[in-house]
Amino acid sequence: MTTHGGFEPVFCTIVPPHVLDKLAQAEDPALAGPARRTLQRDAFERTQRRLTTVIGATAVAAVADGKPQRTVHDARHGTDLPGHKVRGEGDKPGKDATVNRAYAGLGATFELLLKAYRRDSIDGDGLPLKATVHYDRDYNNAFWNGEQMVFGDGDGEIFLDFTIPIDVIGHELVHGVTQYTANLTYFGQPGALNESVSDVFGSLIKQYTLGQTAAEADWLIGAGLLAPRVTGKALRSMKEPGTAYDDDVLGKDPQPATMDDFVRTGRDNGGVHINSGIPNHAFYLAATALGGHAWERAGLIWYDVLTGGELKQQAMFADFATLTVKAARERFGDGEELDAVSKAWEQVGVRTL
Repeated sequence: MTTHGGFEPVFCTIVPPHVLDKLAQAEDPALAGPARRTLQRDAFERTQRRLTTVIGATAVAAVADGKPQRTVHDARHGTDLPGHKVRGEGDKPGKDATVNRAYAGLGATFELLLKAYRRDSIDGDGLPLKATVHYDRDYNNAFWNGEQMVFGDGDGEIFLDFTIPIDVIGHELVHGVTQYTANLTYFGQPGALNESVSDVFGSLIKQYTLGQTAAEADWLIGAGLLAPRVTGKALRSMKEPGTAYDDDVLGKDPQPATMDDFVRTGRDNGGVHINSGIPNHAFYLAATALGGHAWERAGLIWYDVLTGGELKQQAMFADFATLTVKAARERFGDGEELDAVSKAWEQVGVRTL
């Protein structure tokens, strides 16, 4: 199975470069050292992706039977992927909590995709899900590299184990869903949409697992990931973009909530982790206006747009917004769903075409 519009090598991390850049400038070498090494490792992996010609992970035989095919590997603090296999599908939990969390997170993502959206794994065709834990030493990130999930243990000073927040696991795996469907270009507004879609469904996976309604959810991405010394609650907030952290070492969360504060930058692939706050906030507004379980109505609309075939690789915010309005009308008619989606985009300053 090939990706929509041709394959583009993907390397997507949960912690954006601007956060690690800030951390790398810290006076304390215990903080700066791991951040610098993480940036160097990410740059290497990103280059490796561009040199890779494999399409997705299709070299692995897929079994489309509606059941997950999970494998967790242990890098043992090295960087060779996938590492040593430590748990396969159906194996009982072991003593390593990180392995168990990764296994459970892969399963939770698979379950939401199947039960809420009738999608058999991230490619829609039963693709086996592979993860590697204990990657490198003091590695302050988690990433999807086009074929698998990889988790660092964090440095223990700023970041904790990256398998702790289930939405981080879901976020990275959903980059795979995007890769196999709309394949949004990872730069500028299309890249911010790519990041936002992962935040949206990462949050929905967390809400689904906890059985939360839109009103009960915290709408935070990466809650539990920041170490106690950090003044902050998560990496990002969909409810209040720009408020996730305000720390003397990490700086202040730069995400805008509306187009009035859209950030123009050449860093971070044109600010993909920054401006994603705008479509994130639009989804939050639509989901909370509708109430109930956000993966049902609002989630279905976003899923329809991502997988419907009309979303172009170079889509801008207005293109995506317009398609959500169309999808709301096609799926639910001229009711409260259409009204909630239209008003949400209006509130964040994105005009539909």
